[in-house]
Amino acid sequence: MNHFGKPPSGPSANTVDWSDPKLQSLLSKTEGWSLDNRGVSDPIPCELHVGWGAGTGRPGSLVHEQPGVLVVVSQAIIPKGEQVRVDRFQHGGLRSTWGAVVDSREGRREEDRSRGLQVYWVHTR
Repeated sequence: MNHFGKPPSGPSANTVDWSDPKLQSLLSKTEGWSLDNRGVSDPIPCELHVGWGAGTGRPGSLVHEQPGVLVVVSQAIIPKGEQVRVDRFQHGGLRSTWGAVVDSREGRREEDRSRGLQVYWVHTR
């Protein structure tokens, strides 16, 4: 009789012994690792205009774009929730995208830290 969706009775074949020295050795090798999902494409220079009435842009780089989300890097300090306009030249013309900063962190790459760069996730409209 087949019981789809029910866990098997008895001990699991996937039991993990977290105190196993081999597993501990492997896990210790990953300490300090962090993910940096910027991809391998070249950053696109951009200007960040912070707030609804911003007149002067702050330099930055667009490092990732997908529908509804931009990831930008800049030395500018932008609080979460702040409205931003990201301007960049693309295909021979100026392209502007409005959004709000939903998260940020210090850059983790060595070159980011040495330049005081912040990474911002902007949800677009």
